[in-house]
Amino acid sequence: MEKLYVEGKRGLRGELVCHGAKNSVLPILAACAVTGQEVLLHNCPALTDVDISLQILAHLGCECRREGNDVAVDAGTLCCAQVPQPLMLQMRSSIVFLGALTARCGEACLTYPGGCDLGARPIDLHLDALRALGAQVTEEHGLISCSAPEGLRGASIALYFPSVGATENILIAASRARGRTVLTNAAQEPEVVDLARFLNACGANISGAGESTIVIEGVEDFHPCEFTVMPDRIEAVTFLAAAAITGSVLTVHKTDVDSLRAVLPIFLESGCQVTCQGDSVSLRAPERLNGVKMIRTMPYPGFSTDAQALVMAMLATAKGTSVFVENIFENRYKHAYELNKMGANIKTEGRMAVVEGVEGLTSCPVTATDLRSGAALLVAGLAAEGVTEIGHIFHIRRGYQSLWDDLNSVGAKIEQRD
Repeated sequence: MEKLYVEGKRGLRGELVCHGAKNSVLPILAACAVTGQEVLLHNCPALTDVDISLQILAHLGCECRREGNDVAVDAGTLCCAQVPQPLMLQMRSSIVFLGALTARCGEACLTYPGGCDLGARPIDLHLDALRALGAQVTEEHGLISCSAPEGLRGASIALYFPSVGATENILIAASRARGRTVLTNAAQEPEVVDLARFLNACGANISGAGESTIVIEGVEDFHPCEFTVMPDRIEAVTFLAAAAITGSVLTVHKTDVDSLRAVLPIFLESGCQVTCQGDSVSLRAPERLNGVKMIRTMPYPGFSTDAQALVMAMLATAKGTSVFVENIFENRYKHAYELNKMGANIKTEGRMAVVEGVEGLTSCPVTATDLRSGAALLVAGLAAEGVTEIGHIFHIRRGYQSLWDDLNSVGAKIEQRD
């Protein structure tokens, strides 16, 4: 099993470039299936989750090929509407194929998705939305079957929670439905906007993405397109957190600065100097950070749940007390246990975590329990005394193309070995 060995107490200095966004490219790849056209995606990151999506598309009959960070998908050869369980279990966002296949083929058969264990993430919103669009949905023995032999039809859909995945499933499915779909209480994440841009580039008619109400006018025909995936805002936070905890100076290029507006004030409150110019963010950290009063994870434009573990690791050595309230997932503090092994002082109860900053962390073997916890442990290891060993790094590869290579290029010393 591969592990990372992170040498601590090394300052970072230099410039890094963000790769394409994991949370954007995965629904876009699923949406390729609904278009039935040839698509060329630029800035497509080399992630294991992307590999799984491409394997799913290939299983469905699509032709896929990658050259560097460009991925071409020809969905005109799609001939199957079933995704096998081994592929479904490897990735949570695989559920988005449900809407794409139902809209394209008039049927779909999937198993329940897998992915990181962050607590209950019910898919009832996805299934209820497809029922509203006219699909017959059955669940039996772990199988989800959708049938719409006459095609989907537009509807008014109100989500009781602005779920990103459900919003994406609705956008994809309704883009090919007959008539108009009006979606209220939609997720407003930048990745949802990117998906709508992609679908519109293929000929869809979607307006209002990024707002609470989205209107989708169904179309019959799509056309080929060339599209560039947005930069990964959580990768940008990871780079900035690594610089902040090590008292470093770092500039991150090719990022979406607007999507970081809820996170950058935390860096300012902790004592960092932050400068934004164009698509670049520069950070200069003090020798030791200050604690922050309260961080509440919320749907966008609030503080992202994906950034919570990274910022918690960053503040583990800050002066004073920081408080976190996790409002999205009830099981997203597993990294706190691993950070405490390194000498952090984090107490969790329910959805709240209290971080009493310590003067320093010490290295020890730790284990990544999910994607963001793995990245958080790497961030903590950069500031710890000695060499930190991180296991289960396959979690990190799900969402980062070359995290340790990138950090090594600006002064870190991270080795990957069996």
